[in-house]
Amino acid sequence: MDKATIVLITLVGYKTLLVLIGFWARSRTQSEEDFFLGGRGLGPVVAAISYSSSASSAWTLLGLSGAAYVLGVSVLWIASGSIIGMLVAWFWIARRLMRFSRKHDHLTLTDFLAHDSTGTARQFIVISASVIIIFSFVFYVAAQFQGAGNTFATTFDLSIEQSIVIGALIIMIYTLLGGFWAVSVTDTLQGLLMAFTAVLLPVVALIEVGGLSGFLEGLRAVSSPAQLSWTAGNAGLMAIGVIVGSLSIGFGTYGQPHLLVRFMALRDERALRQARVITMVWYAIVFLGMCFLGLVGHILHPLVGNPENIFFILTDSLFAPMLGAVLLAAVLSAIMSTADSQLLVAASAIAHDLGLGGQSPARKLLVSRLTIVGLVIIAIAVAILLPEKIFSRVLFAWIALGSAFGPTLFFRLAGVELRPGGVCLAILSGFGLAVLFYSLPNTPGDILERLVPFMSGILILMFSRARTST
Repeated sequence: MDKATIVLITLVGYKTLLVLIGFWARSRTQSEEDFFLGGRGLGPVVAAISYSSSASSAWTLLGLSGAAYVLGVSVLWIASGSIIGMLVAWFWIARRLMRFSRKHDHLTLTDFLAHDSTGTARQFIVISASVIIIFSFVFYVAAQFQGAGNTFATTFDLSIEQSIVIGALIIMIYTLLGGFWAVSVTDTLQGLLMAFTAVLLPVVALIEVGGLSGFLEGLRAVSSPAQLSWTAGNAGLMAIGVIVGSLSIGFGTYGQPHLLVRFMALRDERALRQARVITMVWYAIVFLGMCFLGLVGHILHPLVGNPENIFFILTDSLFAPMLGAVLLAAVLSAIMSTADSQLLVAASAIAHDLGLGGQSPARKLLVSRLTIVGLVIIAIAVAILLPEKIFSRVLFAWIALGSAFGPTLFFRLAGVELRPGGVCLAILSGFGLAVLFYSLPNTPGDILERLVPFMSGILILMFSRARTST
């Protein structure tokens, strides 16, 4: 069999398994709480790995490795910012959000943001948050579809448009079937495959370049001074901007609805403690592995046209077709594990937060599923008609959501009573500034885009808080 046939058989088998999981999960989905939070029964392994794979997506396997190929060693600041964000989320946010959401019966992040607000203020918070979530996720999901399209297009004789549509339909089917359980269990399977890939591919590539000494010599030979610099060749304030801006990518973690719902769905405190350890190990393996992959890929293939394809190029050059098929499945895993979670959260924004599903549980589930279909269609159109680098598109949505919702999350979980007007202003300020700075020329480390919008929300809430709860 040729490579395309082997890859096709592997992918068909893998996708069939995902769809079967969707049918299994459907039997466990009887209520709105089941569909959006899995009945709050998430165990440690599923919670940790589904969180991790949803946080990573195509931007880690394709985008981060591509960034390492272009930027050099300074990309490690970006990985460090992501890891720090994860640590803060699991050690400070997770327990507080789990308890708070159970106590007040919150099903979504929007429920949490609008907590204790009433009347027009509550309506404004709910509408603003829902619109921001849906808008951001259109671009986020489009990036995942673009990654799926790249995977299919590099493997089969298909156009990028055909590839995007095929990948999107697979994701949509199993998300529609089983809701949160389908998403979480499939994300766990996909996350394990991603971790396997993040170990195997860098290790084989390291052997190919002659071990650690060959890697260091090769990196010096192919890299520019800026690529070998921890500050990307900058000095003084510019260097500080690169470091702080790269680390600030972690702020986006605190406002991602598809990640925070994992904390709301945790089974108990014991599951939380175990999940922390699993998440830390997974993050270290995948993020550092992909940074190394981009660096070693630059040595083995110094003249790549699109750096975000270095994963595919190394797979082709280092592995036999059968194993290469498994690694391609890992890329699709990264893509689907994020896209499915975001589709589910967007559905909750329409059916639950905005109340378009009415009061009937059956109608809410129907509206949720129709929302998923609609968002898939829109995201396909954006991916095809408005192509953009995966890394850039994901970072925009990541920062916009984190800046809009992160400050309110921190203040409320810290026990600070917030005025609804302050919450509204913080949400709009964070999101608006993220959009503004994204449209302007880049600064060193993108420090303005990644730090200023989040800090604006912090300052607004500091000066508009009511009092500290007792």
